[in-house]
Amino acid sequence: MPQERQSLIRWAFCIAAFGLIVVAFVVGGYVLGPLVIKDKPHTQDPSVYEYYTAGGITEGLKAGTVDFTLNKKVISLHSGSIHYFRVHPQYWRDRLRKLRAAGFVAVETYVPWNLHEPYDGVFDFGNGGEDMSPFLDIRTFLKIAQEEDLLAILRPGPYICAEWEFGGLPSWLQKIPSIKVRTSDPKYTERVQRFFDVLLPILKNLQFSTGQGPIIAFQVENEYGNTKEPNKDTDKQHLRDIKAMFEKAGLAELFFTSDTPSKGREYGAIEGVLEVANFNENPTGELNLLKELQPNKAAMVMEFWTGWFDHWGEAHHGMTLDNFKKVLEDILKYPSGVNFYMFHGGTSFGFLNGGNVYKEFPFYLPDISSYDYDAPLSEAGDYTEKYEATVSLLAKYQKVTFRKPERPVETPKKVYTPLSSPDFLNWNSLLDQVDAEDKQDSPQPIYMEYHQANGGSGQNFGYIVYRKKDQSLTPTSTLKIDGKINGAAMVMVNNELKSPPLQTVDDLKGFGYWCSDSDKNTLDLKLSSATTAVLDIIIENWSRNNYGKLSTDFNQVRGLTSNQVYVDGNQVQDFTIYALQFKGKWVRRLKNWTQNQVAGNGPVMLKFKLNVEQPTDTFLDMQGWGKGVVFVNGFNIGRYSTIGPLRTLFAPAPLFQSGTNEICVFEHFKPSSELKFSDRMIYKDSEKTINVDL
Repeated sequence: MPQERQSLIRWAFCIAAFGLIVVAFVVGGYVLGPLVIKDKPHTQDPSVYEYYTAGGITEGLKAGTVDFTLNKKVISLHSGSIHYFRVHPQYWRDRLRKLRAAGFVAVETYVPWNLHEPYDGVFDFGNGGEDMSPFLDIRTFLKIAQEEDLLAILRPGPYICAEWEFGGLPSWLQKIPSIKVRTSDPKYTERVQRFFDVLLPILKNLQFSTGQGPIIAFQVENEYGNTKEPNKDTDKQHLRDIKAMFEKAGLAELFFTSDTPSKGREYGAIEGVLEVANFNENPTGELNLLKELQPNKAAMVMEFWTGWFDHWGEAHHGMTLDNFKKVLEDILKYPSGVNFYMFHGGTSFGFLNGGNVYKEFPFYLPDISSYDYDAPLSEAGDYTEKYEATVSLLAKYQKVTFRKPERPVETPKKVYTPLSSPDFLNWNSLLDQVDAEDKQDSPQPIYMEYHQANGGSGQNFGYIVYRKKDQSLTPTSTLKIDGKINGAAMVMVNNELKSPPLQTVDDLKGFGYWCSDSDKNTLDLKLSSATTAVLDIIIENWSRNNYGKLSTDFNQVRGLTSNQVYVDGNQVQDFTIYALQFKGKWVRRLKNWTQNQVAGNGPVMLKFKLNVEQPTDTFLDMQGWGKGVVFVNGFNIGRYSTIGPLRTLFAPAPLFQSGTNEICVFEHFKPSSELKFSDRMIYKDSEKTINVDL
């Protein structure tokens, strides 16, 4: 065959093959979808903001009879909760992008009043110089959300629940005589108005309908229907007052209230404000009841509880993957909008965990510091099976397809080499370094809220210490605390712990706890001889209740008060009272550490040094320790306790620095010989117990 003819045939075959490939791509693209770019951005799809702002903004979010609309276009309102105050600000963008990459169009967050007004009349939105100040720049958080193509739903309280200390209410409110929080009591609403006068102008300038920000909706108070008590009406005037404050401040987006329909009914609803639902089971029944209470309005689940929170001393709670998928799909096909509570729980850093009141033993239990919540994105920001299920289900039910970012990679986790041979401060050496303004003399004990600390605003968090010097004691002396202990007590005599350690939940029945019977709050001091001693009573504020009935559950003072302390039947008087707050700047400047010796039993403060080349996320493994608090370079990452369920504390990389880092541990009872690390959460007995009983 001539060479020219062979060349022509080869060219013909190449052209034919190329044509077949083109046809395959075209047919494949139309019939099968863009398989070759699976998991990559759909560049032909609009962004959320491109779609909902095209042609200019004429109105915000509206609830129609079936669907929600934004700027007159139908929106599948799929949102996820991320609390900016529970996530290190250097991780805000990472968590928000993971939310958007899953297909959500909005982020929801509460606003904690007790952080933004930590002291009476002192406001902090990022520049307050407090340990949590860097977490409080809400404007930056919301602008990052907008940059990440997310809308925002705001729940500014003033009460938020959220398993947060005192439900987000400032503890200094309790100094105001006869104040009734969460009511239309003028003493309360005046303080709410003062806070809102600072907060709401920030939010006003971040509303979607103004074209300046991402906010599409605001919640009025929080689960107010749960305040309903027998034979009493709820104080709906309080809700109307908050709505009026919103309107006066120029908030113009959709307003809503939220409750579980089968529990809260309409006890927490007011005229002209959308009602939405909170639940994690029986979705069709709850949504049908919502429709009965509020006909001809689009349905929204503001809190689809994707897991649950944990109390100290209980099994780890959660929600099975199968149950999660079933409830979520039932919500989506109803059809209803949905907000995941939580999408990413994060951490209740510091002393900021909440707690819950019980009608029977143990009567009260504080929450653990982790707020992992068994959510689709873990405490450390890692993907879970629930995340994968969410991606599929949201895509199945969304009415508009938007461009999505690629998923950020998970941050690495490091198991550092165990640390040993710490420096330490014994109890007296630690207490001697409390600042003068955090000490006051008093003839009788006072609650921590009434302490002169913080410019007279009172003590919010930490421990309050009642020290009695020159107390005469005999070998048979007993100490009695008469009446209720508002917190958890430890007793020291001459720098030696006399009260028993907390090892099991049943120990809460013994001396020193809120649930102890009066006759149990007598302690044999077990002295070897008569002495004139320094007697210290240490009361820990393990948390303030964040949920319950107004008549019984929101008096949350901590510590002791007058006429409570007796030795050998004689009332003890004339105390020096220390506000042991463990603020970061104080922890960082502690001095006179004992070196090259073994620390004795607690209470004791220990300091380990960790050398870091590249800051990396890690978990501190507190197995083998008793109970206490951990600080990374002065920042309080949370509490630990041998009663479980959690054995670890999350320490995000931004808390570390390249070079030498100091990790301090305040141990109540008996320190471990070393400090270990983990690359994962560890639960008691290495088991995860699923329990969704509410």
